[in-house]
Amino acid sequence: MALESHDPHSAHRVAVGCAGWSLPTDVAHMFGTGDSALQRYASRFPIVEINSSFYRPHQPATYARWAASVPDDFRFSVKMPQAISHVARLRGAAPLLDPFLREVAHLGDRLGALLLQLPPSLAYDGRTASAFFRALRRRTATPMACEPRHPSWFDAKADALLEDHDIARVAADPARVAGADQPGGARHWSYWRWHGQPRIYYSAYQQPELWRLAGAATQAAGPGGAWVILDNTAHGHAVPDALQLQALLEQLHA
Repeated sequence: MALESHDPHSAHRVAVGCAGWSLPTDVAHMFGTGDSALQRYASRFPIVEINSSFYRPHQPATYARWAASVPDDFRFSVKMPQAISHVARLRGAAPLLDPFLREVAHLGDRLGALLLQLPPSLAYDGRTASAFFRALRRRTATPMACEPRHPSWFDAKADALLEDHDIARVAADPARVAGADQPGGARHWSYWRWHGQPRIYYSAYQQPELWRLAGAATQAAGPGGAWVILDNTAHGHAVPDALQLQALLEQLHA
């Protein structure tokens, strides 16, 4: 479909972005000019998800530079380190929060969300999860989304714990268990991560699937809106899919 020019920072309830800001050559002409890929990306999208923070820390100066290179209304989501989610598996992880939160604080008011993706093997344990989220909330009120992937997280008890700590549960595609494709936890906002299917991270989405996402995200947005992140980046499909989703949302909201 034809992708028309529009205001990327218009006040719609659904904000669309990608995991990372790499721009494929075949769609680079659809973005504005800038001194960096991030500046060009931000000419079209209002949000982005930083995934590299999962693997390694970034210098405060790096976060500050990123924040200074985007418009005032642009927002970053930052993925929490694997040392917290996959190594400590949330247990006794409170001390690991402090250096991470000090680093991301240099995004200033451009910090829009934190993302915690849990390993598929991490089953729900109410005591461990509650202790971790209490420690987190003592340190920050930043909106947070959690993407659990073990089936035990998808019941009323786990959902209530997330809501109690003001944590949104990610609506993920492909859904690993029934209900994982719908947002849960705190519902004043919603956070969607579409990873690509049938081949996760690699496959592009077709227009009917993106239409379904546009409608579902709009309906479930909540008073704080919805963030939709395309994470099918391995073959460069995230950016064109996100552009198409933006165009569909423009039509839906016209």
